[in-house]
Amino acid sequence: MVNFVLVAGARLGAWAWGEVVPYLRAAGHGVYPLTLSGLADKRGVPAGQATHVQDIVAEVERQGLRDVVLVGHSYSGIPVGQAAERIGDRLARVVFVDSSVPTDGESFVAAWPDGGAAVEASIAESGGFWPLAPAAHYHGEGLTDEQIARLVRGSTPHPGATLTEPAVLSGPLGELPATYILCVMPGAEPDDAQPDDDVAELLNSKRWRLVKMDTGHWPMFSQPRELAQILLNAAVE
Repeated sequence: MVNFVLVAGARLGAWAWGEVVPYLRAAGHGVYPLTLSGLADKRGVPAGQATHVQDIVAEVERQGLRDVVLVGHSYSGIPVGQAAERIGDRLARVVFVDSSVPTDGESFVAAWPDGGAAVEASIAESGGFWPLAPAAHYHGEGLTDEQIARLVRGSTPHPGATLTEPAVLSGPLGELPATYILCVMPGAEPDDAQPDDDVAELLNSKRWRLVKMDTGHWPMFSQPRELAQILLNAAVE
């Protein structure tokens, strides 16, 4: 038995894992979907990058969890990667679901082509929050109209400071036992079917492995059973 701590990406909360959780629990594991500060049912709670890292560490400690598989989707790979370092021997594995990975001293938006300028401008114009994405943002990602509607309906504006404040790592991320799940839609361009350079470098580590899914960026909605199986496989590596 392991304990999965599931953290969804920007604008989302624990609710986003609703269709994945039953598969993991049915296999006999502990499952702890987590909402980060400032989002969903924790909307209104002030949050920076360090807050989100502490949210994850605090959940592990509060629940007294060991043999922890930390799962971070999209944006949440940044705080999950940092938290994985900080929970020490409680960690069994960290799984990055089509996510960003933290680099010491760099923010979530730092690696964007414009250095995050557009996101920072959007945050400034929206009272300190990254605004909601329209339904069109989710098109072409293997989602049904109903799934897109759920995403739009459940999303909340994302605390801007969490996207622009730097990550803090004490050691090489490649030393952590990790699985990276790369989501690639069928028929994607060859360049889109490969991990980003920072992830590709980490995959050179003997402790990292790559798994590909034939779906878009939100597999907890588009392929929850398949995603759950990959998480279960990662737990026994």
